Amino acid sequence: MSRPVNVLCGGVHFGEGPRWHGGRLWFSDFFAHAVKSVSLKGDLRTEFTIDDRPSGLGWMPNGDLIFVSMEKRKLMRRDAAGKISLHADLGGIATWYCNDMVVDAAGRAYVGNFGFDLDTELTKRGAESVIAEHGTAKLALVSPAGAVSIAASDMHFPNGTVITPDGKTLIIGETLGGCLTAFDIAADGTLSNRREWASLWPRVPDGICLDAEGAIWIANPIAPECARIAKGGKVLEVINTEMPCYACMLGGDDGKTLFMLTAPSSLPHEVAQEAKGKILIATVDAPHAGRP
Repeated sequence: MSRPVNVLCGGVHFGEGPRWHGGRLWFSDFFAHAVKSVSLKGDLRTEFTIDDRPSGLGWMPNGDLIFVSMEKRKLMRRDAAGKISLHADLGGIATWYCNDMVVDAAGRAYVGNFGFDLDTELTKRGAESVIAEHGTAKLALVSPAGAVSIAASDMHFPNGTVITPDGKTLIIGETLGGCLTAFDIAADGTLSNRREWASLWPRVPDGICLDAEGAIWIANPIAPECARIAKGGKVLEVINTEMPCYACMLGGDDGKTLFMLTAPSSLPHEVAQEAKGKILIATVDAPHAGRP
């Protein structure tokens, strides 16, 4: 069965890190250097801008927003009054731009990074070559107070990340590994028992989100699709998105609206000047679960 898919809004350069919050979908628009939001009515607005590309978003227990400053490799914090301050410097762990993250119930953040200059290597060698041979990255763990440590090493481009509703399992997309990887989460936030949750080849995961039936929706950045995956890798459903899909999130009042963020490309020279990206929506059967 093919689900109806509608365009919620256009006018996006490159959307990432979507989060349903306060009745709106918040997301980062990389090349606009902006954090934006949109309601189900399609009223796109800019919440604030920064002097860098923003990426992963999350909220602290007190309501402050923390967000990834990609190129500066920092985690920033925005309070209720709109004041922005440094939350954590990730430069000691991140070997290239930082990207997506998830924030747990206690305010701990797990933040990924590219590990190497992806855009240059894609332009020089192409996706197939980069997938076959690339540098790995470390996943950062940031405490609620901003202390930084290594959560996991040898990650193949750690990207979209979710935490199960019980707070005990972290599942992360390794984009260049073509898989979803799971870890046990200890009481202090440290990770252990690394294992493959699902092999996805020939798909690769970018942004991901978890539903109440325990399946994970993945945005596939090398194909025009968003796919629902069961533990073990069975493909439960595929939604065509026309352009490559870079991020997805479940939200809406009942958690059953699947938001899919699409763009012609992820390369700056191809998308930075024109806002050709779109946010698509479809109504699905299983609602949102866990974090983010």
